[in-house]
Amino acid sequence: MGKDVIVACDFSSAEATFEFLDKFTDVKPFVKIGMELYYAEGPSIVREIKKRGHKIFLDLKLHDIPNTVKKSMAVLSRLDVDMTNLHAAGTVDMMKAALEGLTREDGTRPILIAVTQLTSTSEERMQNELLINASINDTIVKYAQNAKAAGLDGVVCSPLEAGMVKAACGTEFMTVTPGVRFADGEVGDQVRVTTPAKAKEIGSDYIVVGRPITAAADPVAAYKRCVEEFVG
Repeated sequence: MGKDVIVACDFSSAEATFEFLDKFTDVKPFVKIGMELYYAEGPSIVREIKKRGHKIFLDLKLHDIPNTVKKSMAVLSRLDVDMTNLHAAGTVDMMKAALEGLTREDGTRPILIAVTQLTSTSEERMQNELLINASINDTIVKYAQNAKAAGLDGVVCSPLEAGMVKAACGTEFMTVTPGVRFADGEVGDQVRVTTPAKAKEIGSDYIVVGRPITAAADPVAAYKRCVEEFVG
Protein backbone atom coordinates (compact mmCIF):
# COMPACT_ATOMS: atom_id res chain seq x y z
CA MET A 1 0.00 0.00 0.00
CA GLY A 2 1.61 3.22 -1.15
CA LYS A 3 1.43 6.31 1.01
CA ASP A 4 0.04 9.47 -0.57
CA VAL A 5 -0.80 13.08 0.17
CA ILE A 6 -4.42 14.08 -0.57
CA VAL A 7 -4.99 17.80 -1.17
CA ALA A 8 -8.29 19.08 0.25
CA CYS A 9 -9.84 21.24 -2.46
CA ASP A 10 -12.14 23.10 -0.09
CA PHE A 11 -13.23 25.71 -2.61
CA SER A 12 -16.74 27.00 -3.23
CA SER A 13 -16.63 27.02 -7.04
CA ALA A 14 -15.22 25.22 -10.06
CA GLU A 15 -13.46 28.43 -11.07
CA ALA A 16 -11.47 28.66 -7.81
CA THR A 17 -10.72 24.93 -7.94
CA PHE A 18 -9.30 25.00 -11.45
CA GLU A 19 -7.37 28.18 -10.78
CA PHE A 20 -5.65 26.19 -8.02
CA LEU A 21 -5.22 22.93 -9.97
CA ASP A 22 -3.84 24.75 -13.03
CA LYS A 23 -0.75 25.61 -10.98
CA PHE A 24 0.22 21.91 -11.06
CA THR A 25 1.76 21.31 -14.45
CA ASP A 26 4.15 18.41 -13.84
CA VAL A 27 2.30 16.54 -11.07
CA LYS A 28 -1.35 15.58 -10.61
CA PRO A 29 -2.10 15.51 -6.88
CA PHE A 30 -4.68 13.17 -5.36
CA VAL A 31 -7.50 15.59 -4.45
CA LYS A 32 -10.36 15.58 -1.96
CA ILE A 33 -13.72 16.99 -3.03
CA GLY A 34 -15.89 17.76 -0.02
CA MET A 35 -19.50 18.78 0.51
CA GLU A 36 -19.02 22.50 -0.22
CA LEU A 37 -17.61 22.00 -3.72
CA TYR A 38 -19.79 18.99 -4.58
CA TYR A 39 -23.00 20.75 -3.52
CA ALA A 40 -21.98 23.90 -5.40
CA GLU A 41 -21.01 22.23 -8.67
CA GLY A 42 -22.51 18.73 -8.65
CA PRO A 43 -21.16 15.57 -10.30
CA SER A 44 -19.71 17.52 -13.25
CA ILE A 45 -16.84 18.81 -11.09
CA VAL A 46 -15.86 15.22 -10.28
CA ARG A 47 -15.91 14.21 -13.95
CA GLU A 48 -13.84 17.23 -15.01
CA ILE A 49 -11.16 16.75 -12.33
CA LYS A 50 -11.00 13.03 -13.16
CA LYS A 51 -10.61 13.86 -16.86
CA ARG A 52 -7.59 16.01 -15.95
CA GLY A 53 -5.86 12.93 -14.53
CA HIS A 54 -6.32 13.36 -10.78
CA LYS A 55 -7.27 10.65 -8.31
CA ILE A 56 -10.31 11.73 -6.29
CA PHE A 57 -11.43 11.19 -2.70
CA LEU A 58 -15.13 12.14 -2.65
CA ASP A 59 -15.74 13.16 0.95
CA LEU A 60 -19.54 13.22 1.42
CA LYS A 61 -19.81 11.17 4.66
CA LEU A 62 -23.02 9.31 3.88
CA HIS A 63 -25.21 8.38 6.87
CA ASP A 64 -28.74 7.10 6.30
CA ILE A 65 -30.76 3.88 6.32
CA PRO A 66 -28.89 1.00 4.63
CA ASN A 67 -31.02 0.93 1.45
CA THR A 68 -30.64 4.68 0.81
CA VAL A 69 -26.88 4.49 1.34
CA LYS A 70 -26.62 1.43 -0.94
CA LYS A 71 -28.43 3.22 -3.79
CA SER A 72 -26.44 6.43 -3.29
CA MET A 73 -23.13 4.56 -3.33
CA ALA A 74 -24.13 2.88 -6.61
CA VAL A 75 -24.55 6.37 -8.12
CA LEU A 76 -21.20 7.60 -6.72
CA SER A 77 -19.47 4.47 -8.02
CA ARG A 78 -20.40 5.45 -11.58
CA LEU A 79 -18.52 8.73 -11.11
CA ASP A 80 -15.28 6.71 -11.11
CA VAL A 81 -13.90 8.21 -7.89
CA ASP A 82 -10.95 6.48 -6.21
CA MET A 83 -12.09 6.78 -2.60
CA THR A 84 -15.29 7.71 -0.77
CA ASN A 85 -16.63 7.55 2.77
CA LEU A 86 -19.51 7.25 5.21
CA HIS A 87 -20.15 7.58 8.94
CA ALA A 88 -19.31 4.46 10.95
CA ALA A 89 -22.11 5.52 13.34
CA GLY A 90 -24.54 4.26 10.69
CA THR A 91 -23.88 0.68 11.96
CA VAL A 92 -22.40 -2.45 10.39
CA ASP A 93 -25.53 -3.12 8.30
CA MET A 94 -25.33 0.31 6.70
CA MET A 95 -21.62 -0.12 5.95
CA LYS A 96 -22.22 -3.55 4.37
CA ALA A 97 -25.03 -2.09 2.24
CA ALA A 98 -22.73 0.76 1.17
CA LEU A 99 -20.07 -1.70 0.06
CA GLU A 100 -22.64 -3.66 -1.92
CA GLY A 101 -23.87 -0.52 -3.69
CA LEU A 102 -20.36 0.71 -4.39
CA THR A 103 -19.17 -2.54 -6.00
CA ARG A 104 -19.55 -2.49 -9.78
CA GLU A 105 -20.68 -5.44 -11.89
CA ASP A 106 -17.08 -6.32 -12.76
CA GLY A 107 -16.19 -6.52 -9.06
CA THR A 108 -14.17 -3.28 -8.94
CA ARG A 109 -14.97 -0.43 -6.55
CA PRO A 110 -13.47 2.69 -5.02
CA ILE A 111 -11.74 2.49 -1.63
CA LEU A 112 -14.39 2.82 1.09
CA ILE A 113 -13.51 4.27 4.48
CA ALA A 114 -15.54 5.20 7.55
CA VAL A 115 -15.48 8.33 9.70
CA THR A 116 -15.16 7.26 13.34
CA GLN A 117 -15.65 10.49 15.31
CA LEU A 118 -15.30 13.92 13.75
CA THR A 119 -12.16 15.74 14.88
CA SER A 120 -14.41 18.54 16.18
CA THR A 121 -16.10 16.14 18.66
CA SER A 122 -14.51 16.19 22.08
CA GLU A 123 -14.89 13.37 24.60
CA GLU A 124 -16.96 15.69 26.82
CA ARG A 125 -19.41 16.53 24.00
CA MET A 126 -19.63 12.91 22.94
CA GLN A 127 -20.56 11.84 26.47
CA ASN A 128 -22.83 14.77 27.39
CA GLU A 129 -24.59 15.35 24.08
CA LEU A 130 -24.51 11.94 22.39
CA LEU A 131 -24.73 9.96 25.66
CA ILE A 132 -21.84 7.68 24.64
CA ASN A 133 -20.27 6.74 27.96
CA ALA A 134 -17.12 5.06 26.65
CA SER A 135 -13.93 7.07 26.18
CA ILE A 136 -13.42 8.69 22.78
CA ASN A 137 -10.44 6.41 22.06
CA ASP A 138 -12.43 3.25 22.87
CA THR A 139 -15.28 4.52 20.69
CA ILE A 140 -12.96 5.23 17.75
CA VAL A 141 -11.36 1.77 18.01
CA LYS A 142 -14.78 0.06 18.24
CA TYR A 143 -16.10 2.00 15.23
CA ALA A 144 -12.95 1.02 13.31
CA GLN A 145 -13.46 -2.63 14.25
CA ASN A 146 -17.08 -2.40 13.06
CA ALA A 147 -15.88 -0.93 9.75
CA LYS A 148 -13.41 -3.78 9.35
CA ALA A 149 -16.11 -6.35 10.19
CA ALA A 150 -18.31 -4.80 7.48
CA GLY A 151 -15.51 -5.26 4.93
CA LEU A 152 -14.41 -1.64 4.60
CA ASP A 153 -10.83 -0.69 3.72
CA GLY A 154 -10.13 1.68 6.59
CA VAL A 155 -11.15 4.76 8.53
CA VAL A 156 -10.68 8.49 8.69
CA CYS A 157 -9.15 9.38 12.03
CA SER A 158 -6.84 12.00 13.50
CA PRO A 159 -3.13 11.14 13.20
CA LEU A 160 -3.10 10.67 16.98
CA GLU A 161 -5.44 7.67 16.64
CA ALA A 162 -3.80 5.99 13.63
CA GLY A 163 -1.53 3.84 15.79
CA MET A 164 -4.30 2.48 18.00
CA VAL A 165 -6.49 1.75 14.96
CA LYS A 166 -3.65 -0.20 13.34
CA ALA A 167 -3.04 -2.09 16.60
CA ALA A 168 -6.72 -3.08 16.82
CA CYS A 169 -7.45 -3.74 13.15
CA GLY A 170 -4.10 -4.75 11.62
CA THR A 171 -1.49 -2.92 9.58
CA GLU A 172 -3.35 -3.50 6.30
CA PHE A 173 -6.39 -1.58 7.58
CA MET A 174 -6.08 1.88 6.12
CA THR A 175 -5.86 5.14 8.06
CA VAL A 176 -6.64 8.41 6.30
CA THR A 177 -5.67 11.30 8.54
CA PRO A 178 -6.54 15.00 8.33
CA GLY A 179 -5.11 17.52 10.80
CA VAL A 180 -1.62 17.71 9.30
CA ARG A 181 0.44 20.89 9.45
CA PHE A 182 4.07 21.76 8.79
CA ALA A 183 6.16 22.12 11.95
CA ASP A 184 6.73 25.81 11.16
CA GLY A 185 3.16 26.51 10.02
CA GLU A 186 -0.08 27.86 11.45
CA VAL A 187 -2.29 25.43 13.35
CA GLY A 188 -5.51 27.24 12.34
CA ASP A 189 -8.71 25.90 13.96
CA GLN A 190 -7.46 22.31 14.21
CA VAL A 191 -6.58 21.17 17.70
CA ARG A 192 -5.30 17.64 17.22
CA VAL A 193 -2.56 18.14 14.65
CA THR A 194 0.74 16.63 13.66
CA THR A 195 3.39 17.07 10.96
CA PRO A 196 3.72 15.03 7.72
CA ALA A 197 6.91 13.36 9.05
CA LYS A 198 5.25 12.43 12.34
CA ALA A 199 2.15 11.10 10.52
CA LYS A 200 4.45 8.84 8.50
CA GLU A 201 6.08 7.59 11.70
CA ILE A 202 2.69 6.96 13.36
CA GLY A 203 1.55 4.84 10.43
CA SER A 204 -0.93 7.00 8.47
CA ASP A 205 -1.49 5.65 4.95
CA TYR A 206 -2.89 8.87 3.51
CA ILE A 207 -2.73 12.38 4.91
CA VAL A 208 -5.30 14.99 3.94
CA VAL A 209 -3.81 18.47 3.76
CA GLY A 210 -5.78 21.63 3.05
CA ARG A 211 -4.72 25.18 3.89
CA PRO A 212 -0.99 24.48 4.39
CA ILE A 213 -1.02 23.76 0.62
CA THR A 214 -4.05 25.63 -0.77
CA ALA A 215 -3.29 28.88 1.10
CA ALA A 216 0.50 28.73 0.64
CA ALA A 217 2.31 31.46 -1.29
CA ASP A 218 3.60 28.68 -3.56
CA PRO A 219 1.11 25.77 -3.40
CA VAL A 220 3.15 23.51 -5.68
CA ALA A 221 6.27 23.86 -3.53
CA ALA A 222 4.19 23.28 -0.38
CA TYR A 223 2.68 20.13 -1.93
CA LYS A 224 6.10 18.80 -2.94
CA ARG A 225 7.49 19.50 0.54
CA CYS A 226 4.57 17.59 2.04
CA VAL A 227 5.15 14.60 -0.25
CA GLU A 228 8.87 14.66 0.55
CA GLU A 229 8.23 14.67 4.31
CA PHE A 230 5.45 12.07 4.27
CA VAL A 231 6.29 9.73 1.40
CA GLY A 232 10.04 10.33 1.32
